[in-house]
Amino acid sequence: MTRNHVFKPILWIACLLPLAKLIFGSVAGTLGANPVERITHQTGSTTLILLLVGLAITPVRKWTGMLWLIQYRRLVGLFAFFYGTLHLLTYLWLDQSFSIPAMAHDVAKRPFIFMGTLAWLLLLPLALTSTKKAIRKLGKNWIRLHRLVYLAAAAGAIHFYWLVKRDKQEPLLYLAVLTALLGWRIAVWVAKNQQRQKAIGAN
Repeated sequence: MTRNHVFKPILWIACLLPLAKLIFGSVAGTLGANPVERITHQTGSTTLILLLVGLAITPVRKWTGMLWLIQYRRLVGLFAFFYGTLHLLTYLWLDQSFSIPAMAHDVAKRPFIFMGTLAWLLLLPLALTSTKKAIRKLGKNWIRLHRLVYLAAAAGAIHFYWLVKRDKQEPLLYLAVLTALLGWRIAVWVAKNQQRQKAIGAN
């Protein structure tokens, strides 16, 4: 039995577990006094967590030498988009009943709604180009396009930070992790640029 036969089912189960909990809670009536708020928070936080996990795969595989982890980054990213879509649909359907005037008023009144929508819109092209055919067709442009995931994660983290009024410990934690991941990416880029400049100078 290969590593993929063991790890992939575990990853699927882990990613589907938050949804299973919500479904069970809805059926059992254990989502609390405000089930819509509970569903909104759970799908939103799961989206952010999966985005950060996806972004962390590259540095983790380089630090640990577990290069095989990279093959699961796309799956994690697609699950992040899935939960982000559930999060948006919860707002559009259960909270606003697809009322355009109500949504327009809400966006104008509460900027965090706009920021959350922006995060989803940034994830949309990444989800649409996640197929092997799209990767082959776009070539190097696929890598450039998928750097939007950092902007999407930032928009999502800011959305959550603006949403929370009092205890901002959880959104601050997400922002701290994202900042660390962005810092690592910038440090790698600076190191590569310095090596390139040295190579040019040597020639």
